[in-house]
Amino acid sequence: MKFKNPFQRQKNSQKTNNPGENQNNKPATNNPGGDPHAPPDNASSNQVLHRKTLRQALATVHDPIIDKPYGEAIEIKLPAETPENIGVTLRYPVGDFLSTERENIQQALTKIAPRAHMAHFGTVIRPHKVQRDIAPVDNIKNIIAVASGKGGVGKSTVTVMLAKSLQALGARVGILDADIYGPSMPRMLGDHGKPASPDNKSFLPVDADGIQNMSLGYMMDEASPAIWRGAMVSRALMQMMNETRWDNLDYLLIDLPPGTGDIQLTLVQKIPVTAAVIVTTPQDIALIDAQRAWAMFEKVQVPVLGVIENMSTFICPHCGHEEHIFGQGAAETMARKFQAPILGRLPLNIAIREHMDAGQPEHLWKAPKDKTLAESGQKIALNTAHALAQLPVDLNRNNPLTLKKTF
Repeated sequence: MKFKNPFQRQKNSQKTNNPGENQNNKPATNNPGGDPHAPPDNASSNQVLHRKTLRQALATVHDPIIDKPYGEAIEIKLPAETPENIGVTLRYPVGDFLSTERENIQQALTKIAPRAHMAHFGTVIRPHKVQRDIAPVDNIKNIIAVASGKGGVGKSTVTVMLAKSLQALGARVGILDADIYGPSMPRMLGDHGKPASPDNKSFLPVDADGIQNMSLGYMMDEASPAIWRGAMVSRALMQMMNETRWDNLDYLLIDLPPGTGDIQLTLVQKIPVTAAVIVTTPQDIALIDAQRAWAMFEKVQVPVLGVIENMSTFICPHCGHEEHIFGQGAAETMARKFQAPILGRLPLNIAIREHMDAGQPEHLWKAPKDKTLAESGQKIALNTAHALAQLPVDLNRNNPLTLKKTF
């Protein structure tokens, strides 16, 4: 990885007989065969530190947890009085990985700008741009649509996993259950009561262990079918969206129903969606429908962050043999076709089914005895938040820099 040197030399037309310079007037180094990224040893006070150049250099550094360059997700601040005291901010939550991230950036900074000191480090989640002519929703920074195009791929389970994993990283998260015909969030998130209405006009979201949630399932009996036409479904979705008192969310995840019909069109035409995530399984038939969902978001100019492959493999709990029961390669096919990343994979695991049916997602995704699934969930959440942080920031909605975590 090649770092750009953020020190810009001032022009000096005078010749010198300094033995530390070679015949081409290039500064010699005292580190032959050493780190090729290290700046010259004689970097001196005639070199000026520039914020833009430093940010560009740090943007090429890879996040050690997800092995992707920080890119647009990094911010640099240089105080005018003491520009060597650098403030670094990541635009996505990192939770317990904060110290690892800090050490990684500090090491890179030492190589890029030896005279600099990282005085502040933290994270902040910015609101990003949405579709044109759609006003943002108060108290929601970013809205992420979770879609599949096909039923039966575990999209709602993935939505809960993503919500709990983002929460574990330190973000404020909510879920809007837009699957009107089969609302499952009240069951998956556990029994936390029904939404209250303080003024008989709006609703307070149900607090499911810190996840703000709204679902038609709270208004209906589990056995009652929603026999509604498309216009009624769209109105119900908009009503839940606009009449819920969301409280200062970093991310609102919208669990979409399968297909590319009325609800999906209403979503992208009337709701300020920041980006989308596609869920698929390795099956060819699931891939076909997932590609339709992806193409729909592309046509309406909603960025797709990537694909999550659910039920990717089955690992025998007795012998440890791994089997691709539903085939393999679907996620790679989509990634190549649409030039977007694979955000992660989840296995076919009986513990997921048992705990989600029991309404105990925290046993899987927050502080479980078996940390394998929780770690997979956090990697997927990090990949998702990192991909979203690469999108253009909505400058009109940005508050002054406030670090969520700092040292």
